[in-house]
Amino acid sequence: MSGCDHPGLLPLEDALARLLAMAETCPINEVEQVGLAEADGRVLAEALVSGLDLPPWDNSAMDGYALALADWTGEPLVVSQRILAGSAPATLQPGTCARIFTGAPVPAGADTVEMQENAEVLDDGRVRFVEPLRAHRNIRLQGHETRVGDSVLPAGTQLGPIELGLAASLGAAQLGVRRRPRVAVLSTGDELVEPGQPLGAGQIYNSNRRLLIAWLQRLGCAVVDAGILADDLELTRQTLRNLGDVDLILSTGGVSVGEADFLGEVLREEGELTLWKLALKPGKPLTVGHCQGVPVIGLPGNPGSSLVTFALLARPYLLRRLGVVEVGPLGFEVAAGFVWRKPGTRREFLRARLENNRALLHPNQSSGVLSSAAWANGLVEVREGQTLEEGDPIRFIPLSELLG
Repeated sequence: MSGCDHPGLLPLEDALARLLAMAETCPINEVEQVGLAEADGRVLAEALVSGLDLPPWDNSAMDGYALALADWTGEPLVVSQRILAGSAPATLQPGTCARIFTGAPVPAGADTVEMQENAEVLDDGRVRFVEPLRAHRNIRLQGHETRVGDSVLPAGTQLGPIELGLAASLGAAQLGVRRRPRVAVLSTGDELVEPGQPLGAGQIYNSNRRLLIAWLQRLGCAVVDAGILADDLELTRQTLRNLGDVDLILSTGGVSVGEADFLGEVLREEGELTLWKLALKPGKPLTVGHCQGVPVIGLPGNPGSSLVTFALLARPYLLRRLGVVEVGPLGFEVAAGFVWRKPGTRREFLRARLENNRALLHPNQSSGVLSSAAWANGLVEVREGQTLEEGDPIRFIPLSELLG
């Protein structure tokens, strides 16, 4: 039984499973080679394999003195050379030590680096160690981090600053990444006006367009801005038909049960309606389907609902099409800083702020409000039928986990 003809509301987990299964039928497999400066936010198409040992040679973890501990009998040592990072040291002369700095190659013949805080330089320039020494101390061994041939980052990794730094440390100037998904963003509703234009009677500014375009760009998508679509059945049909050269049509509004909500009607007539109406608050009237073979996700028009449904469903869908395996956000348990005594029949995601490991709710949880999300730094998940007293454990999802 499909989600659209189910007599009840589709649970969140079922909707997500269907969307991910749908994503896996049309993966974005095309590969682009991009420089590291252009790779932030992109998804690796092929594993990053180390072409060198890292570090490529034994090096010092401290500023100090390198010596052969097996040959040392406790006497002060002459300093036979000074080794800076980036230099090529000579073999250590027997019965001497080398002044060495962090990151510098350890000279052949040395097996220990002693930190300078445990060394005293005598008047004649020799070095006396004031504490007992241990062999192999303070040396980072060749290949300690990676060896030639190691798979360092698997395909499907979403690249960020840390991953790009790791790639740079291996000498990778370019990376093979999945091409950017082409996503058409469409806003529906006669009431919508773009910022900068005067408002007429009954009109509001279009916030969802800017919210979603910025979010999609953070996810590495190429956005096709399809503008505002008036509430008209034939115009909806023609617009969807004309957006065939994209990987996804993402719309807001026009997906509930009002007389002017035409997206579901067009999908039924022109393609396929896969699921509709979720046991989710905010975000009940989500619509998913295909129009002439192009996937369509219709988000609710209220900005709070649009935010939640994109975060929990559309974002994982796009990441899975790019080959990302772990698409769900990381959440963790905190103490509820509020009371919740009205168990609901839908899963609720409430805009909250974490303070001293307690989740505090914004007083206005209306689906039409975006200012509460700007105040919040996360969402708390209240499950179906759940009640809460202050201090009870509750799952908190940081917005930082959802926005990139």
